[in-house]
Amino acid sequence: RERHPDVFYSISATTRAPREGLEEDGVHYYFLTHEKFEEMISENAFIEYKRYCGNIYGTPRKPVEDALASGRSVVLEIETQGMKDAYAQYPEAVTIFISPPSLEILGQRLRGRKSEEEEVVLRRLKQAEEEMTCSKNYRYTVINDDLEKARDELNRIFLDETADL
Repeated sequence: RERHPDVFYSISATTRAPREGLEEDGVHYYFLTHEKFEEMISENAFIEYKRYCGNIYGTPRKPVEDALASGRSVVLEIETQGMKDAYAQYPEAVTIFISPPSLEILGQRLRGRKSEEEEVVLRRLKQAEEEMTCSKNYRYTVINDDLEKARDELNRIFLDETADL
């Protein structure tokens, strides 16, 4: 985002509570009630959404479509089923799977946050294990073992994919 400030980074919506002191509404997520989220689902206001660990997460449609209409590149940070749903609507999209180096390291990272109970961490690890098998469905896979290296690889992909635009 620092290297390409003109790119529109989509903010997801969720029904989960913000991580206290770490997340702000409208910056990290749009934090919605279950009722509001369900209302928006019925209005087809999401490109994709997923029920996950007792909450709902989704990509609001209007900001993405407005950005695309203005000629901007758009980045969605979504899970694997959401990617399938979004890709069905935007088949020209470039898909990148960002993978942890291993489930063990992912577990260490999640526990290091100290923002979730162990039960939630274990559910997330199980989900991650299933999602990692989906990497073959993406055009690119980036292993997030070294932040700067992963950032450089994402930048290279972006530059390669937008060279002809």
